Amino acid sequence: MKSVDLKPLAHRLAHKFNDQSVLVRALTHASFAGPTKSNERLEFLGDRVLGLVLADFFYGQCPDEDEGKLSLRLHADARQSKLVEVGRELELARFISVQNGMALAENESVIADAVESLIAAHYLDGGFEVARRFILDYWALDTAAPAGTEKDAKSRLQELVMKQGLALPLYRLISKSGPDHAPEMIYEVSVEGYNSIVASASNRKLAEQQAAALMVAQITKKDPTKKEIT
Repeated sequence: MKSVDLKPLAHRLAHKFNDQSVLVRALTHASFAGPTKSNERLEFLGDRVLGLVLADFFYGQCPDEDEGKLSLRLHADARQSKLVEVGRELELARFISVQNGMALAENESVIADAVESLIAAHYLDGGFEVARRFILDYWALDTAAPAGTEKDAKSRLQELVMKQGLALPLYRLISKSGPDHAPEMIYEVSVEGYNSIVASASNRKLAEQQAAALMVAQITKKDPTKKEIT
């Protein structure tokens, strides 16, 4: 397995990395280097940095909107489909070091994770403002359009429990198995007063979404007077 030449990508990015190793790691999949040397930790950090940048942006640009509408905007721009859109604009499938034979171009999860890792790389190498500029350059955030009503399962679940005055849902990893390039991750979601739900998928985001969808179904079925939020 050979490492990928990142120079074409580096030339496209506005930030010039002082530490090239953090850029390399951001685009190194666990199947290529193993979990301890891959971008998995950077993905974790990048997800949080993205959330903070989006929250800060919409809080400042939408002063008349309540928490619910701000959450809708944040979730819409943090979901996997948006990350994949950015990743494809940057042609990241060309630059991710991965085990030979993996079909990266169609693997949306790998591309989305690489985008989050790239955000973290900007943050670690240049600080919050550099990461914020990278996000604002590629996300094309739109405050003129009304907050969307389409919600992912985690957003729907959050609104359901908030309307009932309950604590926010808790997600936790139950187990992870399988090879690095094709893992199976089992996540649990817990909500006060309801049976916990578990679901499995190839990555954390999908597993949490599936568990949340099942929990939404449980809550709305248990109390038929409560309609699912749309």
